[in-house]
Amino acid sequence: MTFAATVLTLYPDMFPGPLGLSLAGRALERGDWSCRTVQIRDFAEDKHRTVDDTPAGGGAGMVLKADVLARALDSIHPPTSAHAEPVGLEEGATRQPSSLLSGTAAEEEDSPSTSSGRAGLSDTSVPILAMTPRGKPITQERIRAIAKGPGVTIICGRFEGFDERLFEARPDIEEVSLADIVLSGGETAAIAILDACIRLLPGVMGAPSSGDDESFESGLLEYPQYTRPYEWEGRTIPEVLRSGDHARIEAWRKHMAEETTRLRRPDLWERHGGDPGLSASGARREHKD
Repeated sequence: MTFAATVLTLYPDMFPGPLGLSLAGRALERGDWSCRTVQIRDFAEDKHRTVDDTPAGGGAGMVLKADVLARALDSIHPPTSAHAEPVGLEEGATRQPSSLLSGTAAEEEDSPSTSSGRAGLSDTSVPILAMTPRGKPITQERIRAIAKGPGVTIICGRFEGFDERLFEARPDIEEVSLADIVLSGGETAAIAILDACIRLLPGVMGAPSSGDDESFESGLLEYPQYTRPYEWEGRTIPEVLRSGDHARIEAWRKHMAEETTRLRRPDLWERHGGDPGLSASGARREHKD
């Protein structure tokens, strides 16, 4: 099954961007995942193709219009009967066709690298993420859950953000942030989230266990890593890692992961609670005898 990513953006040329290279790029060529963009501006109905307006109540910046965003989203995920009428549609207005997809998505709909082959991705199992610093920080647990599904739709914020009524009218949207930072737009955050999902798809990293010993997968930050040469600028690889004693190496790595997490990320350490079986990512691993 192809993991289908759809991105609603004002800058479709940013995709696949770096996701077209390395592991993600090879997976895209193989058809393990697909990348499709929707140009939000195509769903504006005025002659200037306006997608934003001044904030209600005054203030600096501009706000993305709920009616335009709703029409763009509805072209991918038609609203259910539980939703109200799409925001901003006036009587007699017609919804823009879903074929208004930017770049190669509309022109090469049969291509495995640009289209999911599905009918509009209207499946309710496909999560809809809106990238905004007001959103809940995404976690490795959520990434892993998304990667197990059929795909994801990501709405990229810009300017001062979204008209709040979009989320009220389309409650399936998850407001998500990448970190406690503010970016110029949601595109770079969307690329990071897609990369995190794609690397977990079967076969992308090679061995299925490749991601098991990484930060967050055990509830801790990863232990320090070393490689040849043994000595570099007077600094040597810890002797335990050259001992060949796998029990000692495992114990050292566990201790270093705990110490690194305790010192650098006390929030993770508190969540971990010192329980080796507790995973912040939800990917609890079985202990080998």
